[in-house]
Amino acid sequence: MSARPEVTGFYDKRTGSIQYVVADPEAGQCAIVDPVLDFDEKSGWTATANADAILAFVADKGYAVEWILDTHPHADHFSAADYLKRKTGAPTATGEKVVEVQKLWKGFYNWPDFPADGSQWDRLFADGGSFAIGGIPARVMFSPGHTLSSVTFVIGDAAFVHDTLFMPDSGTARADFPGGSARALWASIQAILALPDETRLFTGHDYQPEGRAPLWESTVAEQKARNTHMARYRTEAEFVAAREARDRTLPMPRLILHALQVNIDGGRLPKPEDNGRRYLKIPLDLLEGAPWDE
Repeated sequence: MSARPEVTGFYDKRTGSIQYVVADPEAGQCAIVDPVLDFDEKSGWTATANADAILAFVADKGYAVEWILDTHPHADHFSAADYLKRKTGAPTATGEKVVEVQKLWKGFYNWPDFPADGSQWDRLFADGGSFAIGGIPARVMFSPGHTLSSVTFVIGDAAFVHDTLFMPDSGTARADFPGGSARALWASIQAILALPDETRLFTGHDYQPEGRAPLWESTVAEQKARNTHMARYRTEAEFVAAREARDRTLPMPRLILHALQVNIDGGRLPKPEDNGRRYLKIPLDLLEGAPWDE
């Protein structure tokens, strides 16, 4: 906790996602965390507006990109990790448990030849693994619950928790995706809240409750004092019961079947077919939560 990185958030209104540039200004080096590749499911169009805005910011600052990091395979947007690697040459990384997510969704998509070995990333971090951004030390905390492979990146005094804790007025993330677990989520939250009180926490989504402006930074102390779920549900049993009950009322994210096939492949879009077009594969009747079940 001896270093304080410069953290800049980039909010994507379409998906409620926050992307980050985490920098050591003195060293002139940075990491990009959870970048978004633009996708419109109605037209099938892809774009790189979010990623290009990040690249413009990095160029304006004069930073060299040292890492491109994903906290987990996202269910609500495409990862721009592969695009940014091609643009910057920086290595990509995520948590080593991503292979478990790959194996699960490989079966769902009926991809017998898909390499579910994590080779799509340059580095897979183990729990407790370490790296650095410039002169700022960083480590990896395994944070399952939302997904099988979710990790928290602790970079100096900043922790990137993505879909584990939201802002205090929004509570905690859902845990009902394939491989998710409310019990595991509780344990992951406890580990994050055991960090020093002054640790800055950066969430990966904000859905602007009651129409307020987007927010994404809090502290461990603020989360312990004001998180709407953690303040209300004081025991594991209470939290698990409430989280599971809440999750049963939530529809699946509108892009989950689109996004997972891209994100378990490190953000790579499907290869063009013989007509030069790329095609997504959508399994039918796989996930529960259709609107007529409500």
